[in-house]
Amino acid sequence: MIVEENYEFVIGSRILVNGALKGGMPLYKYISNRFLILFQNICLGNKLSEYHTGYRIYSADILRDIDYEQFSDDFIFDNPLLTEIILHKYRIGELSCPALYFPEASSINFRKSVKYGLGVLLTSMKGGVSRAAGKHSLL
Repeated sequence: MIVEENYEFVIGSRILVNGALKGGMPLYKYISNRFLILFQNICLGNKLSEYHTGYRIYSADILRDIDYEQFSDDFIFDNPLLTEIILHKYRIGELSCPALYFPEASSINFRKSVKYGLGVLLTSMKGGVSRAAGKHSLL
């Protein structure tokens, strides 16, 4: 998609074809993800079906332009980076991807999930403020 369709960022979506639930995502995680996605889309004025999958492809321009080293090295890392991509108005493509859930597949526990969710809410609100102010960055 980056080479042939000129997108600068591509994210996999477990939501596009109901892959998350079919793949065994626990219902509480699915509901939490859908809430966070809705909140992010509202704050950022965007319309993605997914923000939280690890399936991501970045163009070299993004990695040169955005100072991603300032973001946390925890699970939340990708979220401020994706927010910056949205604020910079890079072209984003989505691709459906499968999801398989089993105990060994996820290393995020409930405590880290709550921390991640709160970080997503905070990042989304900061992104919304930056967007409203006409800024192209969280930083």
